[in-house]
Amino acid sequence: MKLSKRLRQIDNMITQHYDHIWDCCCDHGQLGKSLLQRQAANTIHFVDIVEPLMTNLKIELEDEFAEQTPNSIFQENWQVHCISAADISIKKAIDTTARNLLIISGVGGDLLIDLVHAILRMHPNQELEFILCPVYHNYKVRQALTDMGLGLINENLVKEKKHFYEIIHVSTQANTAISKTGSIMWNFSRIEDKEYLKQCIAHYQRTSKNKPSSNALLDYQKLNIRLPKQPHSSL
Repeated sequence: MKLSKRLRQIDNMITQHYDHIWDCCCDHGQLGKSLLQRQAANTIHFVDIVEPLMTNLKIELEDEFAEQTPNSIFQENWQVHCISAADISIKKAIDTTARNLLIISGVGGDLLIDLVHAILRMHPNQELEFILCPVYHNYKVRQALTDMGLGLINENLVKEKKHFYEIIHVSTQANTAISKTGSIMWNFSRIEDKEYLKQCIAHYQRTSKNKPSSNALLDYQKLNIRLPKQPHSSL
């Protein structure tokens, strides 16, 4: 199964086995299918609010695994939910120790913040992990995740075609602080990382013309200081 570079990176970041993985805003379910194929969880949940997509996805899943034997691992280890990710209900009464990972990718930063906040509000004091990949507003998302009490597990920066994506793995139990500009995702020996940092600085320079003390701009400029200096050429 061929995944996009962004989805493949998310897939690669899932190195532990979970009881439940919730592929939210799953669109055509490509990531969830890959996770199902490699048995990344006891149950893979496909979640999207678009009814025609979910109807077609359910048919595809039934067709793909129809030839599996009755004892196959693919029997009853996936579910399709035509709901908003904000309405996910993780029933603690079934197993209070169950490990749940929720993936939200391909949505804007403001919507992503609202979805994570709604899920946490519906499941207070429950251990949850999230892998999040907002399309825009990463700085704002990271600040909101900190405000919601989440901690960092892992993060990666991916360039797919001409767009950069920050993929952030967080948890209600992790103790590592989430940097608003990213921390372990940066590798300034890579040209792409330098290009992305330059884009971030240019963006906040444009949006901060009337705010010369913009926190975001200052924070990204601090990262720029860490860039390896090019040696001066001599004539």
